[in-house]
Parts: sequence; structure tokens; C-alpha cells
Amino acid sequence: MKEGINIKLSDRQNKIIQIIEKEQPITGESIADKIGLTRATLRPDLAVLSMCGMIDAKPKVGYFLSNKKGNKDILEKLSSIKLSDIKSLPVAVTESTSVYDSIVTIFLENVGTLFVVENDTLKGVVSRKDLLKATMSGGDLSTIPIGVIMTRFPKIVCCTEDETVINAAEKIIENEVDCLPIVEILSNGKMKAIGRVSKTNITKVILDISR
Repeated sequence: MKEGINIKLSDRQNKIIQIIEKEQPITGESIADKIGLTRATLRPDLAVLSMCGMIDAKPKVGYFLSNKKGNKDILEKLSSIKLSDIKSLPVAVTESTSVYDSIVTIFLENVGTLFVVENDTLKGVVSRKDLLKATMSGGDLSTIPIGVIMTRFPKIVCCTEDETVINAAEKIIENEVDCLPIVEILSNGKMKAIGRVSKTNITKVILDISR
């Protein structure tokens, strides 16, 4: 492990590694049984460990430790990269923006998620899935404000600039979303969207490291 890089696996992730090392190959269900949790609960941990090359899996066989040193280096590097280094600019609309105009914006900007902002404060998040549901529900999309269908706090999952790529990947997998707002906490306790991190951002970083 490279000196100076601090890799922080959770206690549960370390336990998973220990179980796989001892009993490989082993299925996800068996790992969950040994820890006393459900397979669904472990899914984010297994996904992150697989993504970073710590473990591999074969269908109908199970998980086993990866022997690829190059892949293991990915985890070291991802654990040292801050979101401030990879963030994209947020694409924002206001609560009064119509669903129709939001759909136009999401395609023109080629993003999967819009942030709803009022007076410099993050108020909500709208995904392509939200917009698809709105179109299927009928009604005049040009008169329906985006504030009606957006996801509001406390259901919004956020990141800060000083979190790592690994932190963001875990949140994206655990919450089954495509994109997270990167926020700055203001003096009044409200949040300002200063960036975004998506599955695409993380995939690009992994590809750059792999090359």
C-alpha cells in the first residue's frame, strides 16, 4: 500500500474481505448470513469493493479476492481523490420552471439530474425518472411547475467537496441514484449547490486511473 495514502474501509467492508479471504469463493447470500444482515444491505459494500478491484465475482460461483495489483491500486487512488477535483457544474432550474422546460433543459444540457434552486439555496432535485413519471401522468406539462414533482429535503442525499470519490460511490449505490449534489453549507444552515458528481464522473476517474 502506498505510503501517505489513507484508505478507510468501513468495519463492515473489512469484515467482508476477511470472510471472502477465508472462504472464497462464497456467495453474497452466504456473506450476508455470516454477518447477520440481508444481501440487499451488503449490496453497496460489495459493489464498491468490486468496483475498486478488491474483490471479483463469477456468476453461480461467488466472490473471491482479486489478485490484480493494478486493480488494488485503484482503491488507493480513489481514496485520495476529493470531489472538488472531479465535480461538474450543477444544472439548475427554479421551482416555478415548468416540467416541459425542465425536460428541454435536461436534454440540452445532456444531464440526468436537475437541481432546483431558489435564492442561491438548494430546494430540490429532479431526475429523468421524475420527469418521465410526470409525462405519463398526463396534463399540460407547460403549466405544471417542477416544484410539484421534485424530491425535497430530507430525502435529498448530498456530498461536500472534501469527501472522496469512494464516499460518493457508496452514497450513489446505497441510495440508487445517478447523481448527487455537491453542497456548501451556508451560515444560516441552508445548502448551496456548488457542483454535482454522477456515475459518469466516477466512471471517468476509474478509467483514467486504469489507463
